Formats: sequence, C-alpha cells, structure tokens
Amino acid sequence: MSESQTLLLGFIAGVTILIGLPLGRVRSVKPGTRQFLNALAIGVLIFLIWDVLVHAFEPVDIALSKLHDGSGGVGPVAGYAALFFLGITVGLGSLVLYEGWLGSRARAVASSASSASSASPASPRRFGPGTMAPEELAVPRTRGISGWSAARRLSLLIAVGIGLHNFGEGLAIGGSAAAGEIGLATVLVIGFALHNGTEGFGIVAPLAAAGDRPSWGFLLLMGLIGGGPTFVGTAVGRQFTSDAMSVIFLTLAAGSILYVVIQLLGVAHKNGRKELIYWGVLLGLCAGFLTDMVVTAGGA
Repeated sequence: MSESQTLLLGFIAGVTILIGLPLGRVRSVKPGTRQFLNALAIGVLIFLIWDVLVHAFEPVDIALSKLHDGSGGVGPVAGYAALFFLGITVGLGSLVLYEGWLGSRARAVASSASSASSASPASPRRFGPGTMAPEELAVPRTRGISGWSAARRLSLLIAVGIGLHNFGEGLAIGGSAAAGEIGLATVLVIGFALHNGTEGFGIVAPLAAAGDRPSWGFLLLMGLIGGGPTFVGTAVGRQFTSDAMSVIFLTLAAGSILYVVIQLLGVAHKNGRKELIYWGVLLGLCAGFLTDMVVTAGGA
C-alpha cells in the first residue's frame, strides 16, 4: 500500500468524528433528553477507558510472560510498567491542575470586575455601538479558553483525551499498512471510523446537557483536535512503530478520559433523573463494544 493510500485510510478513520458533532447544535432539547445524552456519552467514554487501558497494558503483559518463562528480564517489565502508571498520572493530573488554573483565573477576573464596578457606582455604563467610553476600558475581559463556558471547556478536554486515543489508533493503522497487512488495516479503518462517530457525540454531550449551542467553527475545531491525531498517527505509524510510544499516548488518553468521566458524572447527578443515567450509560457501553466487535471480527 502506497503512502498516499495509507494516509487516506487514516483520514477516513479520523474524519468520521464529524458525524456526531452536529448534535451539539440541536435546538430546544428537553431536560430529560439532555440527561440521557449526557449519560450515553459517559457510557461511550467508559468503554474507551477500558479499550485504551487493555491495549496500553499489552506490552507490560508480554514482558511479564517473558519474565515468567525465562526469556526476558525485569528491565522491560519495570520500564513498561513505569510508562503505564506515569501516563495515567500525567493524563489525569495535568487536567486537574489545568482546571484549577482556569478556576483561579476566572475568579481573579470576577474579583477585578467587582472592584471596578464598586469604585464608581454613581457613573452608569453607557456603551454605545461604534464608540468606547473611558469606563469601558477599565472593564476586565476574559480572553481565550478561560472565557469559555464550563461546558465548552469540558468539551475541549474530551476532544483532547479522544485525540490522544485516536493517535494510538492511527499508529495501529499505519503499522498494519507498513507491514503489508492490507486486510487488517482496512478492517481497522472501518472499526475506528465507527468508534469516532460515537466519540464525536461524546464531545458535544456537555454542550447539549447545558443547552449551550456552539458555532460551526467551534465544532470543526473540536473535530480537528479529536479526529486529526488519527491522520497524524497513521503517518507516524507507517514510518516506525514503538511499543513505548503507544503506551505513553494510550495511558495519557486514559487518564484524561477518566477525568472527563468524573466531571460528566457530577453533571449527571446534579440534573436528577438517575434512571436515565443508568440506561444511558448502559447503552453507551453497548455501542462501544458493538463497534469494537467489528474490529475484532476482522482479526485485529
């Protein structure tokens, strides 16, 4: 398989993440529907954690088997195990720290705005179109990600976690194509494409739950962050494969997705209707395993 054909497979597997993203722009979603969609996304993400950790642990398991039968030493076991636990820790811990930083920045901006408004209570703010009053310059503005709503920031974190996971999928596609296993590469693309279709919905679930209707530009950005790494991973995997690199990216993805699942569960419990949480999570898990069966049926 040529390099261009391999990259096309990676593009097809990654671009299907766009299928589920338009759900984020659906208007007038009922509260019960929002709750169910949020729970459905949790189920899909729980499956992804399982799927990612199983594949990330394979090098550790193989090294342990070799140690047991005497064909390997302790070094590979310790090395892969260290990468495994370090990746999960960094993936989860970095997002916890990032969330704390965003929260402190938002509080600082709110405090500055409160101080500015209390300093001149008698002067009304009349900001006309096309003009800027002197008082307007003193009003703090939040720029960048810290100015996004909580639902949009959570969608971004989901996209980042899924992107790390999809980079690992791209490595598998590129490695199979480079080894001449064309049938396996094709089946992987079909299975991963189905996976990515459900993952796109997982990205916009927090927006649907919060009633936050994003722009098409925002959705395309999330699709690029979540699905683009599949293409990049395919290009990298065609040139060389590395068990250590796979473990690093997969465990980073697992840690970040675990963070997101905890956040989504908090949102789900606040909204009530717990029976919808259980059925939505169950259906999401089933959807994840059914798409995985496609890949397994092909011998992957």
